[in-house]
Amino acid sequence: MIMRKNIFIVIVFFVFVSLFGCTKGHIDPNLDGGKIVFKFAHYIDGQPLVTDTMKYINAAGNLYSVSEVKYFISDIVLHSLDGTDQFIYKWKDIQYVDEALPATNTWNVFDKIQPGDYDSISFTFGITKAKNLSFMYVNPPEVNMAWPDLLGGGYHYLMINGFWKNTTNQRTPFNFHMGIGQIYIGLNNTGAITGFVQNYFPVSLKNSSFSIHKGETKEIQIIMNIDSWFKTPHVYDHNYWGGAIMQNQTAMQMAKENGFDVFTIGGIH
Repeated sequence: MIMRKNIFIVIVFFVFVSLFGCTKGHIDPNLDGGKIVFKFAHYIDGQPLVTDTMKYINAAGNLYSVSEVKYFISDIVLHSLDGTDQFIYKWKDIQYVDEALPATNTWNVFDKIQPGDYDSISFTFGITKAKNLSFMYVNPPEVNMAWPDLLGGGYHYLMINGFWKNTTNQRTPFNFHMGIGQIYIGLNNTGAITGFVQNYFPVSLKNSSFSIHKGETKEIQIIMNIDSWFKTPHVYDHNYWGGAIMQNQTAMQMAKENGFDVFTIGGIH
């Protein structure tokens, strides 16, 4: 009788450990690898973006507001300390992010992540030439990011829409858009288009090292610092560039070069 009681106690103990011991760190021993959830957030001057509020001042001194933030990131790579890379590609390798659509700000990655230590995370801002194909999206919201075929086709990499106060203190709309650039035969972006420029670029996230265990889920926050589009290494002046840049490769090149520090890690948990 005592032996049976002891066996019962041992069984209860192992059931308790199985049920509750694996919850710490989201450990599930039935999984072959770990899982990652990316969370996207949008900041200005170190604080979460408040849309449609004329309160921000960029490096050029423009008073501005932001109404919409939409973009694509693709080809995320996890760089391991042992020199191997893990690519995020199962089900999808392109993520559409839209400030106004909370569901797009979370990416539950389908890939199982190999347990181990990772040195950094990198990705492509926008969509590479090989993948940026017209009509690959047929439903909103992604279809609304289409880039005109005449201007190179495919999809916008970025839309930041808002308003600024111009030199006469008038509230003026701006469309800070990036995609495939054009080379024109004439001056000031006039005449026939003679070539196209791919403006997507690689991003390597600083301070993005992490370790992951079998069955563990890591939540990684990626912050877009909107003000960085307008200040480093080039000071971007809305009064100089005007309200739209999608047919101005010089302006898009400036935006591309300013993009190197736009993204930062908000936290890894």
